[in-house]
Amino acid sequence: MSQSLEQSFVKQLRDNQNIIHKICRLYTQSDDAHHDLFQEITIQLWKAFPGFRGDSKFSTWAYRVALNTAITLYRKTTRSISTSPLDDGRYFLPQEEYNMEEEEQIKLLYQAVQQLNDIEKALVFLYLEDKDYQEISNTLGISEVNARVKMNRIKTKLKKIINP
Repeated sequence: MSQSLEQSFVKQLRDNQNIIHKICRLYTQSDDAHHDLFQEITIQLWKAFPGFRGDSKFSTWAYRVALNTAITLYRKTTRSISTSPLDDGRYFLPQEEYNMEEEEQIKLLYQAVQQLNDIEKALVFLYLEDKDYQEISNTLGISEVNARVKMNRIKTKLKKIINP
């Protein structure tokens, strides 16, 4: 692949890596699993990047690839991730650290979200990222009306989990 394609991908990934970290946080329980899933999502994004046409924002496309990768990997009963080595180590992205104070504040929410099914988790994640229902529906491949209905049901479900 061309050098400019690689540079474009690395820039987009660097600018949007928090998306991937947040998805990893939703679908993993440990730092090692988070790291492995981040790596696998990055590989899947790289493999799919030549086919990215720009019909949507890179972030929307990355959400879709990352969520599909996370859901696919964590639905497997073995819970193991097979990874593919990168061709070389020319590009290393510094991992941005989470603000620990903020992390504690949202811990309860994450615990409640962990009890949701995979699709519900994805919908909550996009909602919390302030995506409008049109972008949520495009990312998840469901109708806008369906996204709204599901989100209302999820809100009720989360209220019951947090305040039984």
